[in-house]
Amino acid sequence: MISYNRDALQTLQFQDQKIFSFVETASLNSDTQTVNSFGDEWEKFDTFEEQELKTAGDQYFDIVTPNMLGANCEALDIGCGSGRWSRYLAPHVKHIEAIDPSEAVKTAAAFTKDCRNVRVTQAGYGCIPFEKNSFDFVFSLGVVHHVPDTEGAIGEAAGMVKPGGHLLLYIYYSLDNRGVLYKLIFHASALLRRMVSAMPRGLKFFTCDVLAVLLYLPFVGLSRFFRFLSPKGNFWKKIPLAYYADKTWRIIRNDSLDRFGTPLEKRFSKKEIETMLQKSGMRNIRFSEQAPYWHVIAQK
Repeated sequence: MISYNRDALQTLQFQDQKIFSFVETASLNSDTQTVNSFGDEWEKFDTFEEQELKTAGDQYFDIVTPNMLGANCEALDIGCGSGRWSRYLAPHVKHIEAIDPSEAVKTAAAFTKDCRNVRVTQAGYGCIPFEKNSFDFVFSLGVVHHVPDTEGAIGEAAGMVKPGGHLLLYIYYSLDNRGVLYKLIFHASALLRRMVSAMPRGLKFFTCDVLAVLLYLPFVGLSRFFRFLSPKGNFWKKIPLAYYADKTWRIIRNDSLDRFGTPLEKRFSKKEIETMLQKSGMRNIRFSEQAPYWHVIAQK
């Protein structure tokens, strides 16, 4: 277990567990509304079936090789949310420090309570409570595009990695591998997100469920239909939201809330992500060619 490099500001007692809190508002690289929104999201979607977790986890970690992990691997999950990725990775490493600035830490603590090698701490970009160069493997999935200073967050995550260690990121793409029609559909949905994300909590939840039915299910159904017709073909993967063809209704509802309910969202091209990683001192940068786009692994 990695030692904290500062005294705990607060100890949060949750059920039979202690969650240490290091949230220093003045130094957080975060948007308050976005942090609160994710706290609400992971309170609503607080658990996942093991098969749901495996299906999604295998896609996010497809570019992670066994030699990057192992019985001696110390890992850091930055922006752990519900703790789902820490739970997924726990059997493959020695220990995981899972941090998040929101109230989602309570959900993460509950969801990973059976993982004896996971410790949950309330902290985030701008106030990570560990020494630099402490971790063999750092991952931050779906987080840095929701913070004000994305480049700074990537640099901070890279700073936590030991020389020779690895950093795995998932960053929303700027549709740089998509056609004109796909981009038009996305830009229309982006306008909708600005309206939905400003709604009161209950109304936002309801609206995102409606959008899951009206927007997600038709494309998902179409993807599944063409996949059935041609299981070895790739045409169906070009359909918007085809990523959800093998996902459950719960995952679709969760991602609808994530997509339309989040106040701050930014997107980056593969080249922009590569440049930010290089500036942070990372090398051997490798992008997955599979959805979700873009997830990338790099070595320090």
